[in-house]
Amino acid sequence: MLEVIIDTLVDSIKLLPFLFIAYLIMEYIEHKTSSKAKNIIKKSGKFGPVIGGFLGIFPQCGFSAIAANLYAGRIITLGTLIAIFLSTSDEMLPILISEAAPIGTILKILGIKLVIGIFAGLAIDVVIRIKNLNKNKKEDENEEKIGEICEHEHCHCGEEGILKSSLRHTFNIFIYIMIISFILNTVIHFVGEENLSRLILNNWLLGPIIAGLVGLIPNCASSVILTQLYLENVINMATMISGLLVGAGVGILILCKVNKNAKENIKIITLLYCIGVISGLIIQAIGIQ
Repeated sequence: MLEVIIDTLVDSIKLLPFLFIAYLIMEYIEHKTSSKAKNIIKKSGKFGPVIGGFLGIFPQCGFSAIAANLYAGRIITLGTLIAIFLSTSDEMLPILISEAAPIGTILKILGIKLVIGIFAGLAIDVVIRIKNLNKNKKEDENEEKIGEICEHEHCHCGEEGILKSSLRHTFNIFIYIMIISFILNTVIHFVGEENLSRLILNNWLLGPIIAGLVGLIPNCASSVILTQLYLENVINMATMISGLLVGAGVGILILCKVNKNAKENIKIITLLYCIGVISGLIIQAIGIQ
C-alpha cells in the first residue's frame, strides 16, 4: 500500500504545472482579453486538431489534462480535444525508449497515433460545422463556459484575481485527481496487472475491443500494461494502438469533473472508444506490424 500511495502522489504532482497553466490561460481569457481577441482564439480552432495532435504525442498526459479544462471552458473545439486525447502517448514513449525498441517502430507508432488524431479531429469539427449550418446556427453560438466552472466551485474568481483563482482551481482538481487515482491504484494493486493482461487476447476482433476498454482506465497503468504486452509479443501493434488511442491518461477523469454535461461526456468517451477500436481493426486488416 505504501507503493500505491507513493505512485498516487508522484502521478498527481506531475500534473500540477499542466493544471495550473490550463487554469491560468482560462482565467486570463475570461478576465483580460477583449471580445475581439476571444473570437480570434475561437476561429483558430479550425487548425486546433493539427496543433493538438502534435502536442499530444509528447510523453505524459499533461496536455490531455489541459485540453479537458480548455474544452470545458469552450476555448477549444471538440475536434481539438479528441485529437489530443487520441495522440496522447502518456507512459508509452518512455517505456519504448527504456526498452530500446527500434527507432523505426517508435516513429511508426507515434506517426499512426498522430495521423489518426489529426484526421479524426478535423473530421469531427467539419461535421459539427456542417450540422450547425444546417440548423442555421453560427459557430460562435457555442459560448464560453469558463464562468460556469467558477460557479460550480462556488468561488469568486473576479474578486480574487487571476493568479489566486488559478491556484484555487488547480488545488481543487488536484485533490480530486489524487483521490480517484488512489482508488484506481488500489484496485489495480489487488487485482494485479497480470490478471488485467490476461483479458487482452491477441485476437483480431476481441483484442482491439478489450484493449480499448483497458485504455479507458483514467490512469497511466493502462498505457504501461499495453506497451509492456506489446514488447513481450503478447499482443500485436494493432491491439496495442487500439488501447493507446483510447487511453488519454487523466484527461477523461478531468473532463468528467469540470464538464458538468454528463450526457456529453458519455458521448465523447464513446466516440473516443469507437475511434480507437475501429482504427485498431483497420490497422489489423491492412496488416501493419
